[in-house]
Amino acid sequence: MRNVELIPGHSVALLQGAQELFPALVRAMDGAAQSVRFETYICDFTDSGASIGAALERAARRGVQVQLLVDGFGTGGLDAGWLERLRAAGVQYQAFAPLGPLGLLLPQRWRRLHRKLCVVDGAVLFCGGINLLDDFYDPNYGRLEAPRLDFAVEVRGPITAQANAAMQIAWWRMQAVSAARLRHLGEARRDFFAARQVARTKAAAPQERSGVRAALLLRDNVLHRAVIERAYLRAIAQAREEIIIANAYFVPGRRLRRALVHAARRGVRVRLLLQGRYEYFLQYHAARPVYGLLLKAGVEIHEYAPSFLHAKVAVIDAEGSHPWATVGSSNLDPLSLLLAREANVAVADAEFAQNLRKRLVDAMEHAGRQIDSAAYAARPWRARVLDRLALALVRSALWLTGKTY
Repeated sequence: MRNVELIPGHSVALLQGAQELFPALVRAMDGAAQSVRFETYICDFTDSGASIGAALERAARRGVQVQLLVDGFGTGGLDAGWLERLRAAGVQYQAFAPLGPLGLLLPQRWRRLHRKLCVVDGAVLFCGGINLLDDFYDPNYGRLEAPRLDFAVEVRGPITAQANAAMQIAWWRMQAVSAARLRHLGEARRDFFAARQVARTKAAAPQERSGVRAALLLRDNVLHRAVIERAYLRAIAQAREEIIIANAYFVPGRRLRRALVHAARRGVRVRLLLQGRYEYFLQYHAARPVYGLLLKAGVEIHEYAPSFLHAKVAVIDAEGSHPWATVGSSNLDPLSLLLAREANVAVADAEFAQNLRKRLVDAMEHAGRQIDSAAYAARPWRARVLDRLALALVRSALWLTGKTY
């Protein structure tokens, strides 16, 4: 399949954490006149999350069509009080692929809705890695001493219509059990392809050449299985000066590992900002066997320590002639790249790339600890065993799904 084209005509704003994202979401939803479509992996209205729930209520009560789609595993059961409030206000609510009695024992249940998207009136798009979750709260660990590190973007321009149509498809696909609903699903699909064609037409028009070049990268299990991985591989291959990747759950496959090693060996400075705090056994330990190969090639690895790193972003050649950046929900691990529904926005703009780079460099220099190659090689045997065990479990799980990575 061909690479996704970055098209002009956008304004793109970088948002760090729920502290910047949630006020922007509330402003957009309070100004909504027609529709609010919201997708998230985790939906939790604790603390600042309540501001989003209240904004959804207000929009629905004044007649705006409000659709909230959450993942059936990431969210589980929404708080009963909030569910009653939202439904009473007229918010339409659905859970994607609830687990059922066998839970995650069925491999097909590993295909989760992991993307975080909101489109208001088909005109403004929010996309990133930030769940509907307060920066200082974690459902498993409770209160956090420092905010979770994560990013999102606010976008206006041609790709917002693509995102809006894609969210309609997801919504109607879950309801496609009658002829009427199947008709809506068909209409949503036509809207998606029509929006994509309109975006391409605008990109080709001379009067639309102004504005930031951007693309919406949607990964699914049908037509767009590798779109996000291909975007990363292409950008890494074209890097000439610098690659910075911040990723929460970093278990790259063979192609991504090889691309990073080749970039480092041809003189590109490659820096990774990865999870430094223990969160989940598999994600934490399965990442570490990869460190040796990368460190040997000259890749710098920094682990973020103050709180949980949840970012899924990259910036390449921010100060060069062809800057590229991406912000989204996709980790560089097999769950994101092979199984989950994900959404990233890719951006080619110097100002945006330099802004993201500044924040990542600041995190590495002031909140990260760089991994020393000698110390890594001398780590305790128990850590080595756990690392290898976690990676073996990941590979076994992939084998059950019939995937290679």
